[in-house]
Amino acid sequence: MSYAEVNGLRLWHESHGAGRALVLLHGGFGSAEMFGPIMPALAGRHRVIGVDLQGHGHTADVDRPLRYESMADDVAALLRHLELPEADLVGYSLGGGVALRVAIQYPGLVRRLVMVSAPCRRSGWYPEVLAAMASHDEEFGERMRGTPPHERYVRVAPRPQDWPRLWAKSGELLRRDYDWSAEVAALALPTLLVFADADSIPTAHAAEFFGLLGGGHRDAGRDGADRPSARLAVLPGLTHHDIVSSPALPAAVLPFLHHPAVAPA
Repeated sequence: MSYAEVNGLRLWHESHGAGRALVLLHGGFGSAEMFGPIMPALAGRHRVIGVDLQGHGHTADVDRPLRYESMADDVAALLRHLELPEADLVGYSLGGGVALRVAIQYPGLVRRLVMVSAPCRRSGWYPEVLAAMASHDEEFGERMRGTPPHERYVRVAPRPQDWPRLWAKSGELLRRDYDWSAEVAALALPTLLVFADADSIPTAHAAEFFGLLGGGHRDAGRDGADRPSARLAVLPGLTHHDIVSSPALPAAVLPFLHHPAVAPA
């Protein structure tokens, strides 16, 4: 467990296991600790690197907005700091957006990409989820004091008093519109999309996202020769909030990371 000085930020990261590098990017108001329940399964076959993104967990905030693009810059700088020419990325929710931006902005750094419960455009969330995101501000953060996410934050944050500021900056990020559909369609690396069947993102968007990656356009054939390089998993009986800790997640992710037949189209 240590810090890397990147882009004016002291970026906290931890490493477990050995093997090909696998970087884990957590969801909003969380930290790498979110992956704790599935870490042993992943670290059994990988050098797993958990990262606390700007303003989250052990990583203190700095004087810049929260943006998917700048957090992707941080992750790319961390890989260079660790002297890793490439890595596999798993991003959940907020971290899924960051992971996607790493793949778009630094395609040579990402071998395989896994996005968990994250859309490729802002309107991919359910309307009621977007409405909740729009209400995130310092006042809302104050009301969240004493909740499990707040308790985890104050336990490890360098400046626990920044909790309301995190909500304000996160709200500003989440209210910004984006649509990365064209950039997704241009990606040329194996990508796995994972959603819960009761996610905060409708399955219709999951199918649309998969289609942008070349999936769902034709029958793969008896021998699977026409199978796309992208993969789609919809995990049953889960939600946006418990998918990241479910054993069903590594059960879907690990075969994708190790399947020799997965190659760019």
